[in-house]
Amino acid sequence: MNQKLVNFFQKVGLESNIMEFEKPSATSEQAANEIGCTIEQIAKSITFKIEERTILIVAAGNAKIDNPKYKEKFCKKAIMLSREEVEERTSYPVGGVCPFLLPTNVEVYFDQSIQNFEKMYFACGTPNSIIGLTIEEAEKLAKPKEWIDVCKE
Repeated sequence: MNQKLVNFFQKVGLESNIMEFEKPSATSEQAANEIGCTIEQIAKSITFKIEERTILIVAAGNAKIDNPKYKEKFCKKAIMLSREEVEERTSYPVGGVCPFLLPTNVEVYFDQSIQNFEKMYFACGTPNSIIGLTIEEAEKLAKPKEWIDVCKE
């Protein structure tokens, strides 16, 4: 369990929404199986780099980045962070990346693919922890820079 996130969610009265599993829940499929929800309800954090900028896009668990849409939005080709860069730039390991308590230089965007769900499940700092939040709660706590449309339909 990531204590920094536990404390953060405790302060806003949502720590009871955190779930920790014995098995990894690092992929959308693993997380959905552990929770008993659809893959679409898993909030996938996808990380990219544009030179020194770090972009984190939260999308539905089954969504895939549409490269032309991404390029149109960010004026650059989509280049994902390497495994090593993920933790270095976000402070979270692969499988535990979430849009909360990130370094200030990480730009968070919410993709339209998550707006059809009342509740989504986000990684919670480790590959085996998740937090269930409404979209409104997630938006308030993550403070995304903006809502975008960069995933395939």
